[in-house]
Amino acid sequence: MRKLDGEQVLMRIFFGESDRWEHKPLHAALLELLRSRGLAGATVLRGVAGFGADSVVHTANILRLSAGLPLVIEVIDSQEHLDSVLPDVDKMMRGGLITMEKVRVLKYDATPSG
Repeated sequence: MRKLDGEQVLMRIFFGESDRWEHKPLHAALLELLRSRGLAGATVLRGVAGFGADSVVHTANILRLSAGLPLVIEVIDSQEHLDSVLPDVDKMMRGGLITMEKVRVLKYDATPSG
């Protein structure tokens, strides 16, 4: 495991749950890509509601079936690592949003605490 501390970059990838890449759910394909390229880690978060550029609200409301709830993948790594994978991430997305911001890593450890 490589060391990851101090100033790093957080990349957030926003897209819809129904988005796909080569017949796979996009979130699964993106996780495979990020892992295969050696990024420090990634987390997929599922939103309960949201809207994007099309202004269509997607919600997990029990009264209506929802297709395409919002998903966010968060990845923290160095600017260089994220820049190297960004063209491939962009190629896999048909829509959505990608943001990057500087963050300060205080702890990155594979050993469980406690």
